[in-house]
Amino acid sequence: MPPPPHHLPPPDEGSEGEFSDDENAPLNQDTYGGSRRSVVETKSWDVFRNMPPSSGSLSEDTQNYMDVTVKALKVFTYLLTFGVVLSCGVITKGLVLLMTSQLRKSKTLSICSRASTHLFSEKDYTVTIPEEENVAWAWVIFFAYCIPELGTVFRSSRMLLFKSSKWPKLADFLIVMLFETFHIIGTVILFYLVLPELDVIKGIMLTNCVAFIPGLFGLLSHKKKEPRLAPNIMMDVIALAAQGTGFVLWPIVEYAKQKTSPNSNSIDPQDMWKICLIPLAVLLTSFGWWENYVDMNARISFIKYLGGIKDRLYRRHRYATYLFVGVWKILIFFSVMLLSMYSRLDDFKKMFELGKAFGEFKLNVTETQEILPNTLLTDIGTSTRLLEVTQITSAPNTHIYVLLIQVFTAWLCYVFSKFACKICIQGFSFAFPVNLTIPVSILLLMTACGLRRDDPCSFAFMPSYLFWECKNGDIIQDFLINDYAWIWLFWLLSQTWITLQIWIPKCERLASTEKLFVTPMYNSLLIDQSVALNRRRDDEGEVKTDELKLDPDEHENEVSQYYETISVHTDASNNQSKARSTDHITRIYATATMWHETEDEMMEMLKSIFRMDEDQSARRVAQKYLKVVDLDYYEFETQIFFDDAFEIADENEDEQVVNQFVRLLVASMDEAASYVHQTNIRIRPPKKFPAPYGGRLVWTLPGKTKIVAHLKDKSKIRHKKRWSQVMYMYYLLGFKLMDQPISVDRKEVIAENTYLLTLDGDIDFTPPAVTLLVDLMKKNTNLGAACGRIHPIGTGVMVWYQMFEYAIGHWLQKSTEHMIGCVLCSPGCFSLFRGKALMDDNVMAKYTTKSSQARHYVQYDQGEDRWLCTLLLQRGYRVEYSAASDAYTHCPEGFSEFYNQRRRWVPSTMANIMDLLQDYKKTIQINDNISLPYISYQTMLMAGTILGPGTIFLMLVGAFVAAFKIGNWPSFQYNIIPILFFMVTCFTMKSNIQIKLAWFMTAFYAMVMVVVLVAMVLNFVEDGFESPTAIFFMATSGSFIITGLLHPKELFCLPCGFVYYMVVPSMYLLLQIYSCFNLNNVSWGTREVAEKRRKKTKEELEAERKAAEEASKLKKKEGFMGFFHKDGTDDDEGSLELSFAGLFKLMCCVHQKTDTQKDMLSKIGDNLDRISKRLDHIEAGMGLPPMSRKRSSAGHRPSLRGDAGSTSQANNDDDFDDEESEQSVPREERDDLVNPYWIEDKHLKRGEVDYMPGAEVQFFKDLIEKYLHPLDKNAAEQKKVAQDLKELRNLSVFSFSMINAIFVLIVFLLQLNKDKIHIDWPLGVKTNITFVEETNEVHISKEYLQLEPIGLVFVFFFALILIIQFTAMLFHRFGTISHILASTELMCCSKKAEDTTDQAFLERNAITIVKELQKLRGLDGGDYESDSHSGANQISRRKTIRNLERHHQNKQMIGTLDVAFKKRFFSISAEGAENANATPILGNMQRLSVRQDAMKVLAERRDTAVHERRQSRMKTLGAQRRTSFASDIEIIPDQTSQQNMV
Repeated sequence: MPPPPHHLPPPDEGSEGEFSDDENAPLNQDTYGGSRRSVVETKSWDVFRNMPPSSGSLSEDTQNYMDVTVKALKVFTYLLTFGVVLSCGVITKGLVLLMTSQLRKSKTLSICSRASTHLFSEKDYTVTIPEEENVAWAWVIFFAYCIPELGTVFRSSRMLLFKSSKWPKLADFLIVMLFETFHIIGTVILFYLVLPELDVIKGIMLTNCVAFIPGLFGLLSHKKKEPRLAPNIMMDVIALAAQGTGFVLWPIVEYAKQKTSPNSNSIDPQDMWKICLIPLAVLLTSFGWWENYVDMNARISFIKYLGGIKDRLYRRHRYATYLFVGVWKILIFFSVMLLSMYSRLDDFKKMFELGKAFGEFKLNVTETQEILPNTLLTDIGTSTRLLEVTQITSAPNTHIYVLLIQVFTAWLCYVFSKFACKICIQGFSFAFPVNLTIPVSILLLMTACGLRRDDPCSFAFMPSYLFWECKNGDIIQDFLINDYAWIWLFWLLSQTWITLQIWIPKCERLASTEKLFVTPMYNSLLIDQSVALNRRRDDEGEVKTDELKLDPDEHENEVSQYYETISVHTDASNNQSKARSTDHITRIYATATMWHETEDEMMEMLKSIFRMDEDQSARRVAQKYLKVVDLDYYEFETQIFFDDAFEIADENEDEQVVNQFVRLLVASMDEAASYVHQTNIRIRPPKKFPAPYGGRLVWTLPGKTKIVAHLKDKSKIRHKKRWSQVMYMYYLLGFKLMDQPISVDRKEVIAENTYLLTLDGDIDFTPPAVTLLVDLMKKNTNLGAACGRIHPIGTGVMVWYQMFEYAIGHWLQKSTEHMIGCVLCSPGCFSLFRGKALMDDNVMAKYTTKSSQARHYVQYDQGEDRWLCTLLLQRGYRVEYSAASDAYTHCPEGFSEFYNQRRRWVPSTMANIMDLLQDYKKTIQINDNISLPYISYQTMLMAGTILGPGTIFLMLVGAFVAAFKIGNWPSFQYNIIPILFFMVTCFTMKSNIQIKLAWFMTAFYAMVMVVVLVAMVLNFVEDGFESPTAIFFMATSGSFIITGLLHPKELFCLPCGFVYYMVVPSMYLLLQIYSCFNLNNVSWGTREVAEKRRKKTKEELEAERKAAEEASKLKKKEGFMGFFHKDGTDDDEGSLELSFAGLFKLMCCVHQKTDTQKDMLSKIGDNLDRISKRLDHIEAGMGLPPMSRKRSSAGHRPSLRGDAGSTSQANNDDDFDDEESEQSVPREERDDLVNPYWIEDKHLKRGEVDYMPGAEVQFFKDLIEKYLHPLDKNAAEQKKVAQDLKELRNLSVFSFSMINAIFVLIVFLLQLNKDKIHIDWPLGVKTNITFVEETNEVHISKEYLQLEPIGLVFVFFFALILIIQFTAMLFHRFGTISHILASTELMCCSKKAEDTTDQAFLERNAITIVKELQKLRGLDGGDYESDSHSGANQISRRKTIRNLERHHQNKQMIGTLDVAFKKRFFSISAEGAENANATPILGNMQRLSVRQDAMKVLAERRDTAVHERRQSRMKTLGAQRRTSFASDIEIIPDQTSQQNMV
């Protein structure tokens, strides 16, 4: 027994215990948190090494390739988004001001003399804008404003129809209506009355003053405990004062000009009242963004009330409210616009004469003549107007073109602004260009005005009468002096301060539009202010990682082993019932189901787990020691569930040991770890646990995450994949979460952030792939499951087919399901499921349903992953697909294995989709993501699947006609005969014969398809490429090629499309027939191996005994002797008995039969068993481990458990030989929960033996009893199930055959009458010209290509599906690229302005730095890579012998990642940071491009960590000494026995 913790000697400050995993243990004793390390002695003659290969797996290679490509793409995206947002903002702003400039009454403008042929080039002219032009531009402004509002109405309608939204309270609705009405009135006054009277420079400057109300509400929303409260309030007051100056500046300036020099004033005195409306217009306009600047936690009650309205709008009422608000805003805008234009027009009726306004009309042009320069006679004007007036014609389509450009650029600016926020490039590509919009616009407009003043013909691409309202004279001087540019700078800076939130984003990647912007759409008239003020301020995350418990080794006990961050105590007060910040931590359980995987397949899965372990360790260590906040932090644990893991031991047929696949898993662990960490390391042997279901092996990996392998004995627990899933769902979500003593609120939050990563035993993936799936889960809390892109790997023709099949299945089908509804199947090989979704009603509990009907075996057991997703969809959850999350899995390489796999998949897929379609009304009602159009799309696909064989048959008939130039009936006969023969074979022959026949027919049809391809090409040449067949073929092929080009890293799948084309008849005709005709076969079909003979269970032996007794009784009852046989028991006996040949028995003095000694012993044994079970139940309730009460029949055996529950170790070798001990120790009684035979298997290595807590043992017993008890093999029941499956098969075959036969018959009969029933194809028409000599007539006839019935089916059905899928793929591609870019960090670009500091640089790259510091390779000096290069000079310089000797002498190998990190990290010093080359550790860091100043910051973090460790150690040491002193006083009488026990 190890000594108690308080008796351990404290480590020295400078000892190597500084770097151990356990803070109280030296390095050479402990590397795995309390367990003793075993160091393998290496002989001098055996020092040669086999280093792991440096090449990565497919997932690693793809990730490395993508890293470089995506970083280059993100740099390009930074620049592109910046340019689009800035240019579109400038264009939109300029066009809006161009529109308002045309509203000025009787506006005059100098025009180019080349604008019309009636003008003379040597003369100057001015044009007067008529009222028709004013009317047209007034309507253009109205349409420009209304189009985004109509988008709001449409979006709100769609959300109400297809999603859920509740109606708001009347008070909330009226408040929103009031504020939006203020905003609309102010906007109309600003753009119809104020801006037309100002020149363009003043007008664009004034738009910086529409943030007054947001600034005021932001000032009133400050909280008492807000950090930096006083400076923030002061800056808010200054910003408000600056915004307020915009209310009065221009009215005062213009009024002063009118008083001092009336003649120089450009504004008509009658229109001065419009200038005085500036304060009202700007103030009311700023009400449009009130919602973003109120807080429900504010101190002022009115602001708090408004904050409550904002919260309710965000959570429930947004779209129901804005469905009416959008319409109301359009009506108010229209009404106020009419009132404004009434004050401008002399004839108001022209406002409704849209035909004249948008058509051609005449403009009056007057010649002007310059008399004298202004410098000679200052009292006389520079020009005088002559009486000659001519007219020019307007450009009628100009208004439409300007409107379309303005609408498109405003929409583009909004979309790219949202895109920048989603992919986390908001600072540079959104905030920067938005704030630059007005300065750049002013610069460009000043330049344009100057060019136009100097030369009216400067802008020839615009109508000469159309231009902005510009000032005369020196524009720059007037801007700097008369326009008070210095005051405008204050307006610009005040707007920047009020919209400061756009510079410091806090939302997660790919956040939804509702999380990014307050209102659904934008104001296109004020596009830059709209997107800036509408960007949410309160998008801060919930998780605070500074409160995490990041040391999993501390305070471990029976409960904390489940969740490191869950409190181990029951909540004692209501305050503790609320969710804690640590409950929001992402918890990922990797759940792998394994059966008969090969070594290569296991290696891929284990390497993926080790990569996850390394990544999780880096994130944990970075937060613990570098004190960084990692929003992607997660906790990780692997649970492997091994089906049928036991077999009979070779040396003892009465006992069981683990099978070859479990032994292979144990043996592969070290190799996988060495492969990932690129150095030879040995993982601690697994800890072994007896379990009610079989056994358990637990490994602790270098990153301190665990792999728990559950070894299932199918004689104790139900086997197969679905029941393994039930087992881990109830274990991880039921026992580990719901059975914990914490509050309901905390369980709710933890369940929402707990995810099950379902894996197959051969999957290959990387941590970024998992992170991308978690991003989807964080983005949408209604997301129940998410799957990644599955890539099949292997060799052979069948693998090539599956590569293209998987590609188009993901490219088109899953993308379409994701975009227009939900993904129907999240495959269990690599998917992420939300714990809360699985725990919902009718999901996890219904998943435990035992198959009792024939269709259950098809729907439940053959396609368990699809059924689980169907249950989630029917409960309202969404299932999504992430194309950026790549995973690689081994696929069937042989034809037989492939057919058997699809024999399971095809019926289960159809059964689950039919289940969903039959219950579509309830599903649409409960699931917001499934709509009637989506159900229609799935119905079309289902119809295509059912009619697929008939369609392919008709295609083959037509192909034979085209290729071999035969008639329709012979072609029909040639095709129907082999198909009928195959159907009869499938109905009567065994499966292997069916597959062999299918293989031969596949080869034949492949050759036919090649012939058909050649014939099609020849037909294209003959009929032209405008024929229906050519167009459809090129459209299909082109869509596949374009789709492949949009997936560049999967471009290699396209050549496999030729193989896919050749086997189309096999996969869509023969395979469908094979699957339907073998519907009664519910075996797994893949990974089947010869089962080794195993020990029969008690149930099986009892069933055999009963069967033998029944057979014996039945035999006795048969014939003449059975007539005399009497049923009953033989419990009576008599003092005198006579019998004759068993025909009769005579008993005298009858009495009850007395018990023999054997019967007495049997009853005693039964009573003892019942007592033992009761004691076990009592101990389980008390939380005690079960004790063995069976004594050895031949002597005492040393306990496997020991006093501390672990095996004592006599030497340091991992492997041991127990043959000698078996000979010396007599045979013993076994207890499966204490000392099962398998636990001594030498293939499991010399790991510790431990025992599950009593509560966990009881949980598994109850779980097995209720849900997972092995299925009884009742012969009668199995016979009934087999009969039901055959009946289901027969019904399906009949229905399937009849539907396709009717379809084929109808289409084929139509084909025979194609001369009467066809459609003339409008393209590729041939014209025949015939000259008749007798009559000298020329006959001209046209020959049309005919669209036949078969072609009609293809065009209208498959073409429609292809168009839908291709369009959805384009949208999904954009979302995928956004996801990839959002997950990519660049060293040179930062999200925040303050991220340019060295401190921020270190925090941003903390994970990468930690991964470099925690590498095991090269830590002990035993690894060498610089000498491993090729070439004559390099080979001769290798120090092979010295490296081998150094490796042999190196004994202290560090096996955990945080130990390696601490050894390097605590070796860093400030002096060493200045000279990185002098310090090997810092020299390695140069590969990360870590700046010298950043290394100093790293050294400072190291000094802080050392100081905290010393303080913590002093406190711990003081507590230990006090505890030790008290303990010594208590144990003085038993000190001798205590020492003996130690």
